Amino acid sequence: MSHHHAVKGVRVDAETRCAHYHSPIDRIAIKFFCCQHYFPCFECHQATGCGNHQVWPKDQFQEKAVLCGSCGHELTIDEYLACASTCPNCSLSFNPGCSVHKQLYFG
Repeated sequence: MSHHHAVKGVRVDAETRCAHYHSPIDRIAIKFFCCQHYFPCFECHQATGCGNHQVWPKDQFQEKAVLCGSCGHELTIDEYLACASTCPNCSLSFNPGCSVHKQLYFG
């Protein structure tokens, strides 16, 4: 549980780091479109998720689907994609490398 949100995955800590991504700046979880559950990463979703992976369609990028593991603020997909890897609520950095994988989450 991270800030009143269940975050599923493999060895998830209080700031949403997991067995796959666990550097100090790995502090986001993404709500998967297919099952509407938060996971720290695609690999956690593959290991413990719904088995029916689907990305968020562009017409739903106004939905809150990214969770800051530090403060619990939920960002819309549009906010996350525009935030320059920094939480707009607590100003802590997210891993900028996550943008390399955005096609796994957002269409």
